[in-house]
Amino acid sequence: MSYSNLLVVGGSGFIGRHVVAALAARGARVTVPARRRERARHLFLLPTVEVIEADVNGRGVLAGLMRGHDAVVNLVGVLHSRRGRPDERGPNNYGPDFARAHVELSQAILAACRETGVRRMLHMSALGAGLGTPSEYLRSKGVGESAVLAADDVGVTVFRPSVVFGPEDRFLNLFEQLTRFVPVVPLGSPGARFQPVYVGDVARAFLAALDARESIGRRYDLCGPKIYTLRRLVELVCEITRRRRLIIGLPDRLSYLQARLLEFAPGPLMTRDNYLSMRIPSVCECAAPFGIEPQAIEAMAPAYLAADGPRERYPRLRWRARR
Repeated sequence: MSYSNLLVVGGSGFIGRHVVAALAARGARVTVPARRRERARHLFLLPTVEVIEADVNGRGVLAGLMRGHDAVVNLVGVLHSRRGRPDERGPNNYGPDFARAHVELSQAILAACRETGVRRMLHMSALGAGLGTPSEYLRSKGVGESAVLAADDVGVTVFRPSVVFGPEDRFLNLFEQLTRFVPVVPLGSPGARFQPVYVGDVARAFLAALDARESIGRRYDLCGPKIYTLRRLVELVCEITRRRRLIIGLPDRLSYLQARLLEFAPGPLMTRDNYLSMRIPSVCECAAPFGIEPQAIEAMAPAYLAADGPRERYPRLRWRARR
C-alpha cells in the first residue's frame, strides 16, 4: 500500500471501526482522534492503531494530529441537527450541527492538509448529496464534498454510499430492536427506496482508492446489489428474526407528522429532515468501483440480526407455526 501512515477522523464510529481494522490488517499505522478515548476502546487491541484523545474542532488540533502522516480519511457525519434558521434561504441553509460536521470540519481538514503537506485525502459523503435537495443533511453533505473536490493541491477521492449496513449499524439493528417490542409497526415513508451497501465493502473501496491514482479528483457512489423499499427492509428484518409483525405503511402527511412527533424523543429516531432525505431515492446507476462484488443483505445480515437467546425461542416457534 502506497500510504502507510494515516489519520482517520471519525475512525471510532460504525464505519470507521471497519475502515481502521482493514487498514491495520494491511499493516498501515493508523491514528484515530476521539473526544473521549474510552469510547474507542474497541480499537485498542489493533496492533498498529493509536487512539488519541482530542477534539478535532479545536483550534490547531487537526494540524498537530496530521503532522507525520501521509494521508487522511474523513468519516465524520451526523444524521440529526438543530434546524437551520427559517429566515435564511438558499442552498447553504442547513442546521448548525450539519454545518459543523459536514462543511466546516471538511474545510478544516483540507486546510490542515495544506499546512502540513499531506497530499492525499479520502472523504465520506452521502448518496443524493447536492445543493438542490430538500434535506438539510444532504445539502450540507453536498457543500462539504464540493469544497474538498475543488482542491487542486490535495488528491481527494469522495465516496457517496447509500445506507450502510453491518454489525453495530443504526439501520437494520434499529428495526430489529423496534420489532422486538411492538406487534404493530406504523412505518413512515414505506416506499422510500434504498440500495444498502455492506460496511465491509465500503472499507474495501476506501483501501482500493488509496492505491488507485485514477481515483483522485473523482467521486464514487457505493451501493449493494439490490434495491429495496423501506417496507421491504422491515419485512426482511422480521423474516430474519422470525417475528410476525403487522407493518402499516403511512401516507405522506402522516409520515411527516410521525417524523415531527419523533423529533421530541430523546436521541430522535426520526426527524422531518430524515423524512425529506428519504424522498430522494438512495440508489445507484453504476456498478461498484474497483471490481468489488457487493454483498447482499440476505447473505450478511442474518449473522448479526438472527436472535438465538432464550427470549427469542418462543417467538421463533410461533413464526414457524404461522401464529
